[in-house]
Amino acid sequence: MKQIDLDDLPPRAAQTLAGLGQGEELVLVRGGLVVGRLTASTAEPPRAESAADQPAEERMKEVMEQFNAMIHDEF
Repeated sequence: MKQIDLDDLPPRAAQTLAGLGQGEELVLVRGGLVVGRLTASTAEPPRAESAADQPAEERMKEVMEQFNAMIHDEF
């Protein structure tokens, strides 16, 4: 399953996606052609593994990867 963080989208797109109601459909259009359809669902996402469940090395690796991504995004 692919995932998009709403914070990474332009504000108008993020607001539209966040405002969808249960079962409401969003049609994705490019150049007048339908390229996709999304249906809103209120099902809870699968529970992610908490940081406490991970070994210290894994937590540090994840923190460093996020830090590296932030640095590259800035510059």
